[in-house]
Amino acid sequence: MKIGSRESGVGSREKKLSSLKQRAVEILSQLKRLYPDATCSLNYSTPVQLLVATILSAQCTDERVNKVTPALFGRFPDAASLAIADLVELETLVRSTGFYRNKAKNIQAACRIIVTEFNSVVPNQMELLLRLPGVARKTANVVLAHAYGINAGVTVDTHVKRLSERLGLTEAKDPVRIEQDLMGLLPQADWENWSIRLIYHGRAICKARSPVCVACELADLCPAANKPVVVG
Repeated sequence: MKIGSRESGVGSREKKLSSLKQRAVEILSQLKRLYPDATCSLNYSTPVQLLVATILSAQCTDERVNKVTPALFGRFPDAASLAIADLVELETLVRSTGFYRNKAKNIQAACRIIVTEFNSVVPNQMELLLRLPGVARKTANVVLAHAYGINAGVTVDTHVKRLSERLGLTEAKDPVRIEQDLMGLLPQADWENWSIRLIYHGRAICKARSPVCVACELADLCPAANKPVVVG
């Protein structure tokens, strides 16, 4: 291949990336207008309570988690009490969130590490959070952003994964790759609230099986608008 041809290919990729960034920022602007007050919908008072609530939210609605946590945090309000809680009682309190045995085990194990290794304080660094049982990048991003105001990445849940693909912002299927793509397109200050607003939009308009494209104010920016949805 000639050098000029390689340079042309690089220029084409840079132009495509620049165009994609511009569209991502336009989508972000629309989401801010549509959901100006979007914020984390989990109820919590402390970083450890946010960590626990986020672990419970896996494959469960925030609404259900918020029904469970008042009794849970009333009985075990902090890492120290969760670390020594009776596991059967802990399982009973979180049972309705699903996968309750595994969630209870991870919550207790994480809190024991927080107590013994971090002086009962939830760490504010990604690499330290990822050492906690039950914590992957999704949970760590939520805790860092909302407990500490640190935008370390983009939270990718099922809504963000689905909408990012439909909006043509990523071709990746793996959440970590999707996160990397989105981090390259969006201003860091908006990483976490991008996810929250996209989740709001996914619940309200861009639903998995029946997206309401006719009512979607992002339709002009969405390559998938009005196309048949393939499920499965």
